Amino acid sequence: MAAISTKKPANRFSKKQQLQFYKVITHIGSLIPLVWLYIDYYTYNLGVEEVNAAILRTGFPAVILLVLSLAITPLNILFGWSILGPLRKPLGLYAFLYAALHLTIFVVLDFGLEWGAVVTEIIERRYATVGFFSILIMLPLAITSNKWSMRKLGKRWKSLHRWVYLSAILAIVHYILQARNDYNWPFALAGILTFFFIIRIEPVKNKIVAFRKERAKQRKLAAKGA
Repeated sequence: MAAISTKKPANRFSKKQQLQFYKVITHIGSLIPLVWLYIDYYTYNLGVEEVNAAILRTGFPAVILLVLSLAITPLNILFGWSILGPLRKPLGLYAFLYAALHLTIFVVLDFGLEWGAVVTEIIERRYATVGFFSILIMLPLAITSNKWSMRKLGKRWKSLHRWVYLSAILAIVHYILQARNDYNWPFALAGILTFFFIIRIEPVKNKIVAFRKERAKQRKLAAKGA
């Protein structure tokens, strides 16, 4: 009788092909809210308050994509999904794109480029103050999200891009302040972001990685003994 092979079937796709697939999904998924907004605008499906709807529908994807960009490292810590690392940059840039559109609609369509009124709103309204500083922090991060900036800034590049965490916190606070009796999403995102921060604490991170490696080792031994 022929021996039964215990070898696992080889993965049909290389890591490069898998990453390319994830990148395509990231780009498509990130652009869907923008395309949807565009279609609804030209088919008059934004409702009576079109400007307010456009503001909300660019702000929400900005926060979601920003949180997703910060999920990459925790996912690697928890599951060893290092292949997702390159997705952090496009997710962050798309988050900035939506945030920039969010601010542009607010300034141009809602306030009609009346800069005095815009400045007054930002100074006097907490939601506007917090949101403005969140986008302001994202601006240099988006500008320096390239290899040339990484080379020029060296170690300072990582220090600069750690400000993304403050931007995310401010974005969620902005979302909470804007919520109208429905706090499910903003508080859920706040909880997720807090969880990500806890995972990144060095002792916690080390224990999770050690546990994951030990489990992987045990699975390999069990497979060999099968």
